[in-house]
Amino acid sequence: MADVEAHITGTVWKIECQVGDVIEEGDTVAILESMKMEMPVEAEDAGVVKEILCEEGQAVNEGDTLVVLE
Repeated sequence: MADVEAHITGTVWKIECQVGDVIEEGDTVAILESMKMEMPVEAEDAGVVKEILCEEGQAVNEGDTLVVLE
């Protein structure tokens, strides 16, 4: 299993995947908003979305797990 983590502290602006989606390396799984900039969060590994651990509008810190892939 692989975790997709937040690379910055910010707010989850949009979730771009659903449980069961097949994700390839480099696919955007979420978009974070920080200092009025939108930053895509990309998967570093391929897999299937097992769990989404965040919600749109939620504040997250750098290193927080957003999506779990299997």
